[in-house]
Amino acid sequence: MAETITENPLLVERFPIPFDEVKAEHVEPAIELLLKQMRTRVKDMANPDIPRTYDNILLTLDRATEPLDYAMAVVRHLESVVTTPELRAAHNAVQEPVSMFYTSIPLDPELWAAVKRVDETVDKEQLSPVHRRFLSKTVSGFRRAGADLDEAGKRKLEEIDVALTKATTKFSENVLDATNAFDLVITDEAKLAGLPDSAKSAARESARAKGKDGWRFTLQAPSYVPALTYLDDRAIRQELWEASNRRATGGKFDNRQLLTEILNLRREKAQLLGYRDFADLVLEERMAHAGQRAQSFLEDLYEKTEPFFAQENESLAEFGRKLGYPEIRPWDVGYVAEKQRLALYDFDEEELRPYFELNRVVAGMFDIFSRVLGIRVIAEPNVPGWDEAVKYYRVEDAASGEFLGGFYSDWFPRENKRGGAWMDSLITGNPEERQPHLGLICGNLTPPVGDTPSLLTHREVETIFHEFGHLLHHTLSRVPVRSLAGTNVPWDFVELPSQIMENWVMERDALNLFARHYQTGEPIPAELFEKMRRARTFRSANGQIRQLGFGLVDLKLHREYDPERDGDVLEYARRILQRFTPVELPADYGMIASFTHLFSSPVAYGAGYYSYKWAEVLDADAFTRFQKEGIFNSRTGEDYRRNILEQGDSEDPSQLYRRFMGRDPDASALLERLGLTRAA
Repeated sequence: MAETITENPLLVERFPIPFDEVKAEHVEPAIELLLKQMRTRVKDMANPDIPRTYDNILLTLDRATEPLDYAMAVVRHLESVVTTPELRAAHNAVQEPVSMFYTSIPLDPELWAAVKRVDETVDKEQLSPVHRRFLSKTVSGFRRAGADLDEAGKRKLEEIDVALTKATTKFSENVLDATNAFDLVITDEAKLAGLPDSAKSAARESARAKGKDGWRFTLQAPSYVPALTYLDDRAIRQELWEASNRRATGGKFDNRQLLTEILNLRREKAQLLGYRDFADLVLEERMAHAGQRAQSFLEDLYEKTEPFFAQENESLAEFGRKLGYPEIRPWDVGYVAEKQRLALYDFDEEELRPYFELNRVVAGMFDIFSRVLGIRVIAEPNVPGWDEAVKYYRVEDAASGEFLGGFYSDWFPRENKRGGAWMDSLITGNPEERQPHLGLICGNLTPPVGDTPSLLTHREVETIFHEFGHLLHHTLSRVPVRSLAGTNVPWDFVELPSQIMENWVMERDALNLFARHYQTGEPIPAELFEKMRRARTFRSANGQIRQLGFGLVDLKLHREYDPERDGDVLEYARRILQRFTPVELPADYGMIASFTHLFSSPVAYGAGYYSYKWAEVLDADAFTRFQKEGIFNSRTGEDYRRNILEQGDSEDPSQLYRRFMGRDPDASALLERLGLTRAA
């Protein structure tokens, strides 16, 4: 066995992780062995001869699955960033047994008896607050996971969880495969009129990489977004838009049946556990607590935003008619809106690109938050990653020099990498034992082209800051209980540390640290900066309404949708989203079939997409303190670090927020930031 452990990199936790050593053939043997070990650990904990103490049961439970957690985190990550047919097959092969094991833990009657015994006998006053919270959440978590079900109910729950794991994995795979199955090659350069040089060069490079002549467009954001925003050729915009919004709605990558299956399984699970619906199940221990409260929150914001939404759309339609668009279609919205913004503010987003060179942006971000939060971020070369573009960094406390954690960054799109941007944790350390954390941040940003470095849009800069906020929430955690550490917080609180970071990229003093022309080194000209500031709230109501629509379609799918009554799931979603869309959606609109946020894992953001807006209220309000006290104020930053970033889920998030702000959140800060408080 020792030889097996030595040869299989998934069986020994190493820091940093030797990603270059992990192969597809390591996956199944490692997970098979780890599952045997984990089952033995659970059995040992449940042994009645072991004294029912907090340390013996609760703390052991908190740490029991670390080796399996680690191995699966590595496997899942590699499958998402450098997938191959072999790795995908290995990943899929271990999904079912791993899912069954995790589901089985709270369903073990002896272990549940041991947890209850600790809860009944331990002197809770002798436990520190974080350990009292962990005990309480463990007991409620076991109940929510089905510990009180009879044997038939437990077997049914296991079947549901396995089926959910399989269905959501296949959903995600279909989206990736459908995305990669499409490309559009243009050979007539005249059809590229309006497209910025940066996007044109990227399209040219993409075609060359595929051995094709011309300019190649894909559904990946760095290719798709500029085309929809700037291309004068309406037919090309339409083809791209329709391809994107019909992804995974037919053919061999069809997600329609999977959508209904996932929704049914989630509903069945919730009702088996005694909840009205899946939203009430997953939100019970989040800040919203119930699906109806989350839905009411979104509807209230909608009512406050809708008059501005209507005004913006009337204005866009009028401007579109002047451009020769008597009827604006979905593939025209971004294009016409960009023309309108240029006319109103003389501001073109592309003017900012030369000032946002990726490496300088990242270095400036590290500089800003080193000042604010009292940390140092240090690049470490020659640490192997999963791709040559991956970089590795270590994070230290500036005052003490303590090594707090490390992280990887991977910013560019690849065909073997899923879309979007995300942060993930690989290792959750323990500050009491001076064990550091390890995480990663990924994106799909504009890549370098030829001799031109990666030049980003302002939105891409926001994305980097956003994901780094999640990373800091993980890396700066000081919670000694793994289950409550870092980003293991209610999901309607988890976006606060990420979204608040985006505020700095609109502050002149912060931009001066990194927004420099990649050729001349000059800062953003004052006139261009003022244009950017003035244009900040352009169509902000549409941006807000769009997010509210995603949140509400999510909740309605998980609270109200009935296939027999409401019909086809794509049509049902289209009817809901029409209310939140500035123009008429086509009958075959199928965005929901590629909505990986909701359907790429058994829970993911299912019934939780409202969290982005919930947390946006928190972040807009919390940033007002930095605005008043100074965006580089280290005392404010220390207060934020100590009360939010370091605390994980060690206390109720509402209490953490009150401790930082001295009061409950005020939603008016968000409306003011978006310019949605003037008389409509």
